[in-house]
Amino acid sequence: MPRRNHRRRARALAFSRRSLPGSAPGTLIVDPNAPKPQIRVVAYNLEKVVEKDIDDVPAIREYLSQWPVTWIHVVGLGDLSVVTKLGELFNIHRLALEDVLNVHQRPKVEQYKNHCYIVLRAVREGEGFASEQVSIFLGKNFVLSFQEQPSKGFDPVVGRIRQGKGRTRTAGPDHLTYALIDAVIDGYFPVLERFGESLEVLEDAIVSQPSGRFFEQIHEMRHALLSLRRAAWPLRETMNILYREPIPLIDEEERIYLRDCYDHVVQIIDLLENYRDVTSGLMEVYLSSISNRTNEIMKFLTIISAVFIPLTLVAGIYGMNFEHLPELKWRLGYPLALGLMLVLALVMLLYFKARGWLGSPDKT
Repeated sequence: MPRRNHRRRARALAFSRRSLPGSAPGTLIVDPNAPKPQIRVVAYNLEKVVEKDIDDVPAIREYLSQWPVTWIHVVGLGDLSVVTKLGELFNIHRLALEDVLNVHQRPKVEQYKNHCYIVLRAVREGEGFASEQVSIFLGKNFVLSFQEQPSKGFDPVVGRIRQGKGRTRTAGPDHLTYALIDAVIDGYFPVLERFGESLEVLEDAIVSQPSGRFFEQIHEMRHALLSLRRAAWPLRETMNILYREPIPLIDEEERIYLRDCYDHVVQIIDLLENYRDVTSGLMEVYLSSISNRTNEIMKFLTIISAVFIPLTLVAGIYGMNFEHLPELKWRLGYPLALGLMLVLALVMLLYFKARGWLGSPDKT
């Protein structure tokens, strides 16, 4: 297994917490390698939509005071001052801001006085499969979302807002929150579809021509499946809380849509469990195929050895060159020895075939 892949998986499994043990609650520390934040504001009502990239956080107040729904989407967490100003503007609890910056959080829902904090994990496909944290704050007339890296996962939501499709422009920020959650969850299905296709191709290859290189591929798939399970399993509890428990900021009508998200999460988990069984089965198929191939090779070598043992005996006898060996000076002695070896080989091969050691045994 390449050492580079091993190091990459080790980094993926490592738990990285930037605040030191014993630090005060709410300590905010940014990742120095994280990209700088890019803030985009999407404000809309039934008649109009406004989209703008901004650098000045206080300028967001103007949108909050004029529009019924304002979505502030932040991509990148590499600037502590921007995150802190956003927290002050929306009166976000310090502990929630700490969870935004420490991107190892599991999916969860936390209710505060003025907002509801939702943590999700969105999957992406690059070198294998990985997940990133998506943080969403739902307020009375705003939705504030944080994402680690740029992606196109929320483009369908923006498109529906622009075109006024569905209930997006007529509903409140709780429906926008549902739309963002639904986009994150739907992002699992294309990844799982490609994962299933890869499993089918690998299974056919293992059955047709087993090779040692497939062991590493199976191991890589098991690692990817573990990452997907770790991201998807807590989503079920999160969606269960959102559509079952009373949350003042979520209208009763939106719970029907959130229940649909819950159903999608259950489907994702079922697929992951199926793929987990298939991956375990592939390992068994691989080991069985390698074992069968080894047995076939050993059988072939054993037959060759068994055939040449009596031939070696004949050659050894006539190769001793004793003076009174009867056939030593006989003109037909050499052809007789070769013929005897040939007859012995044919008799042994016929015997092996009759016992079913060559190919399939005879059927009566």
